[in-house]
Amino acid sequence: MKHFNEIKRNIKKDFSSFKTIKIALLGDTSTQFLNVALRGLAYDYHLNIDIFEADFNQIELQLLNTDSEVYQFKADYVIIFYASHKLLNKFYKTNVEARTAFANNKINQLREICNTINQHLTTKIILYNFPEIDDQIFGNYANKIISSWLYQQRKLNIELSALSASIGNLFICDLVSLQNQIGKSNMFRPSVYVNSEMVLNIEALPEVAARTLSIINANDGKIKKCLILDLDNTTWGGIIGDDGIENIQIGGLGIGKAFSELQYWAKELKNRGIILAVCSKNTESIAKEPFEKHPDMVLRLEDIAVFVANWENKAANIKHIQSILNIGFDSMVFLDDNPFERNMVREHIPEITVPELPEDPAEYLEYLYTLNLFETVSFSALDAERTTQYQVEAQRTQLQQSFVNEDDFLVSLNMVSKIEPFTKFNTPRVAQLSQRSNQFNLRTVRYNEAAIAQIGLDENYASFSFNLEDKFGDNGLICAIILEKISKEIFFIDSWFMSCRVLKRGMENFVLNTIVSFAKNNGSSFLKGEYLPTPKNDMVKDHYKNLGFEEQENYWFLNLTTFEPKKTFIQNK
Repeated sequence: MKHFNEIKRNIKKDFSSFKTIKIALLGDTSTQFLNVALRGLAYDYHLNIDIFEADFNQIELQLLNTDSEVYQFKADYVIIFYASHKLLNKFYKTNVEARTAFANNKINQLREICNTINQHLTTKIILYNFPEIDDQIFGNYANKIISSWLYQQRKLNIELSALSASIGNLFICDLVSLQNQIGKSNMFRPSVYVNSEMVLNIEALPEVAARTLSIINANDGKIKKCLILDLDNTTWGGIIGDDGIENIQIGGLGIGKAFSELQYWAKELKNRGIILAVCSKNTESIAKEPFEKHPDMVLRLEDIAVFVANWENKAANIKHIQSILNIGFDSMVFLDDNPFERNMVREHIPEITVPELPEDPAEYLEYLYTLNLFETVSFSALDAERTTQYQVEAQRTQLQQSFVNEDDFLVSLNMVSKIEPFTKFNTPRVAQLSQRSNQFNLRTVRYNEAAIAQIGLDENYASFSFNLEDKFGDNGLICAIILEKISKEIFFIDSWFMSCRVLKRGMENFVLNTIVSFAKNNGSSFLKGEYLPTPKNDMVKDHYKNLGFEEQENYWFLNLTTFEPKKTFIQNK
């Protein structure tokens, strides 16, 4: 992580080409240097941050008074920083009976603040949790004493997580785990606090800013989706081609434990929805042998979405993997023990993240933990199916190569689509698709689960979710449409986002036929669309033009009275 003075110098750089994010920053302790850290580090995240910093210790005054400056500022994010040291001081001033309810009372106050914000602003809330202070009043016995500070602080952090789970736009910035990672002495300096009201050591501020900005980036769809693994001395110890399957190092003994634990970590990422791929300089049959036969292998072939093992250079092979997955290089992480290979990939694919793994494999995991590579703001049960979906996609690609005529290939897939409005069952996946979709996203408006649920209930909106199945399997929910009725004659396409896994299947035509039929049946004569360009959605800049819309003053209009249904090979389920 960069030094504070280094990111401070970033503030003088040109941010004009970056997306502007408005942040309201409120704390019960000094936040001036946190303000600087956020704005400076934002340069590395390609963000231009416009910050309203509330006066010292004005959290309740600003957030519970809807006529305050915060509500006039209309921030995209509200950051709330209650310091553990300030809470401890308040705790000591309460009587024993009140102390047993200390955590509950604080949670009720935070719930009131969040509810007030959500009643008057469309924003996201980032709340820092509470790094532990062990006051040693009871020693270890504090864990049994409900009225002890340590008991109440731990309860507060647990209840805060539960509060966040119940409020869709509330995100926890985990200072507890950060303090565990970098140490309390690096997080907090008593002399600085006593003299300046700063509870965060200036050297810790870049780390705090990074964790905060990672939440903002994830909400904006800037997330890592794929982990690419080298094999020899990365996924296992030794060289499979030289040492043979019986001599590679994995399992519960010695250094093999480090590789096995790395595999467990990778498998948990896969179960969370991160795509796993292999890129190795090896003979394919030999490289696959441990996945198929070694009893101590945690990862198996069914965990790997794309397996590439040959003697070509790794940058070219990663580009091949990217062409199959159809995701951006900036969504990919590549792990390789070899410094030469790491530098070669960085040079040829600068967008990809290539961690500088330690020399000692025993240090791999602890180092990777510090990077927070796979930040997310959503999770659904369908994520675990993603690897299978990409494996099946590779089968489709292979089949397509056997057809000369594209239409014949599409007919052969026997595609069917299930169309549903937004419901409590599909809301998590719709919200996730909204946040993840960068390339096929016409307006790139991000919606969290709470917003999607509200749209599903609003009579001014019509919502559509599309699943796609074919003879190879179920792709899951791959497209969503939000229509807003802005007049008797016109439905506005507020959002049209789709997974790039189903490009070139004619899904665009099927979706258009569906929403045209709905709009006509509800008395409308026009669909109105808008394309808002981003660095990643250039592929859909001509989307409306290609579908027959006509441009008028930066909007696109489709006359429904003359519309002829588009050709599609997808049937309603």
